[in-house]
Amino acid sequence: MTTPAEELAALLDLEVLDRNLFRGRQSDTDRQRVFGGQVAAQALVAGVRTVDEEYVVHSLHSYFLRPGDTSVPIIYDVESLRDGRSFATRRVVARQHGRPIYYQTANFQKPEDGLEHQDVMPDVIPPEEGLDLVALMKDSGNEDADALAKEWAALDARYVGNSLHGLADDERRPSRARMWIRVQEGIGDDPRVQLAAFTYASDMSLLGATLAAHDRRPPEVLLASLDHTIWFHRPFRADEWWLYDQHSPAAQGGRGLAFAEVYTQDGTLVASVAQEGLIRLRR
Repeated sequence: MTTPAEELAALLDLEVLDRNLFRGRQSDTDRQRVFGGQVAAQALVAGVRTVDEEYVVHSLHSYFLRPGDTSVPIIYDVESLRDGRSFATRRVVARQHGRPIYYQTANFQKPEDGLEHQDVMPDVIPPEEGLDLVALMKDSGNEDADALAKEWAALDARYVGNSLHGLADDERRPSRARMWIRVQEGIGDDPRVQLAAFTYASDMSLLGATLAAHDRRPPEVLLASLDHTIWFHRPFRADEWWLYDQHSPAAQGGRGLAFAEVYTQDGTLVASVAQEGLIRLRR
C-alpha cells in the first residue's frame, strides 16, 4: 500500500506526450476544484524537465486564471524563452478543455558563489509543540476540513499562532501567521522533486494570513488564489521541518496580499513566497 507522500511523488511525475508537452494526473479528492499548489508544482516539474540538470530553479511567477477541473488531467505546454550561459527561462501554460487555467514563468540558474546575507529567523516554539492544522480547522467548523485533510495527507503542518491567537502584538504587522510544515517521508531524494513538493505545500495557508487581523474564515469568506510567486534562495529539503513565517501587509477590494519567509530549523532562510488572493465576504 502506498503512503500519502508516495502518492504525492506520483502526482508530480508527469507523463511525456511530446517535446515540451506533458500531462499531469489528478489526485483523489472530494473537492470541486484543483488545489492551486498541485497545478503550480506540476507546472514547475514540466519546466524543470526541459532544462539541463546543471540549471537550478531560483524563481517562479504565476497566475491562476480559472478553477481546475478535478475530473480530467491537466496538459502542460512548455515554451523555451531563453537558454543562456548562466540563466534559462521557461513559460508553462496549464490547459483543460482547450482553455488555459494557469500560467507560470520559471527562471533557472547555474549555481555560483556571491555576496550573502539574510534576515534572522524569529524565535518560535519547536514543531513538536505546534498544533495540528487540520485538527484546528475541524474544531473551528471549517466545512472543507475533511476534504483538505485528504488532499493534504502527505503534509504535516503544525500551527504556531497568528495575530489574534498565540503571537505577540506587532503594530507594524497586524496580520501574521506562523506554522511549521514538512512533507512526510517518501518523496525521494531528487532535489527537483523536493522543490516541487515544497511548491505544492506553499499554497496551503497564505490566504489564511490575510484573514488573521479580521478573525474571519470560510465559509464566511470565499478564498481563491490569484497569483503565486516563489524565490528559492538556498537548497533545502521539503521533507524536513521548515518555518512558514507569513504576514499580510494589505487587504482591500476583496483581495489580500501575503508574504512569507521560509526557514529551516537551523535558522537558514531558504525561500520567500508571495501570493495575492480573493478574500471576498459572502453576502
